[in-house]
Amino acid sequence: DPRLDGWPLMSSPFPTTFIIGTYIYFVTSLGPKLMENKKPFELRQIMVFYNFSVVALSLYMTYEFLMSGWATGYSFRCDIVDYSRSPTALRMVRACWLYYFSKFIELLDTIFFVLRKKNNQVTFLHVFHHSIMPWTWWFGVKFAPGSGLGTFHALLNCIVHVVMYTYYGICSLGPAYHRYLWWKKYMTTIQLVQFLVVTGHIGRIYFMDDCPYQYPIFMFIIWLYGSMFLVLFLHFWYHAYTKGQRLPKMARNGISKDQ
Repeated sequence: DPRLDGWPLMSSPFPTTFIIGTYIYFVTSLGPKLMENKKPFELRQIMVFYNFSVVALSLYMTYEFLMSGWATGYSFRCDIVDYSRSPTALRMVRACWLYYFSKFIELLDTIFFVLRKKNNQVTFLHVFHHSIMPWTWWFGVKFAPGSGLGTFHALLNCIVHVVMYTYYGICSLGPAYHRYLWWKKYMTTIQLVQFLVVTGHIGRIYFMDDCPYQYPIFMFIIWLYGSMFLVLFLHFWYHAYTKGQRLPKMARNGISKDQ
């Protein structure tokens, strides 16, 4: 998309790939080795600021997605990419890029785990989720920034992150505030509903004969992503809630944090 010419990280997929590769190496190998003989860092104040900042960012992105199409004309059916330079189309391009960039900010989740020696939280599900999102979204932003079909899961994810990072933020405030987290048991349910809705929404394209979406491969990737994480979270749900193998302390969902 020529509208992205000159935008940060958009010239090539290699910077994104390098950042993600460095992230994976640090959180799975280098970081734990460096912290092996050190005391955990006390990062409570930083994490309070970080978590509530992500809440604010997620609220802002939700508003931008709504005003760029979801509340101003999208049909929730076959909404293809608008490649024009209209104010609304350009606003959606900016919202998509900001969502993509926010995924790099969220890599701090895992880095905080490592620095606080919470290595039990650095699970395959967690690292895979945080790695695949910015990488796949680079291609989405580069070639098809916008459309209802391509951004519904991002809008929904922003809404879910408002809830999740509010939970994390309250956790970060300390034990005195944990009594306000009675709803923590619903966190995994919220995530499961998210993937169910995403999979159902994107799956409808296979039943629409007259939807000329410009990059059908992206629809398949979104459907595959939703289906895959639905299975992974159901697997977690089975082991954590049905078999009773819950994670320690406050961790009660596949990508949550023991704060």
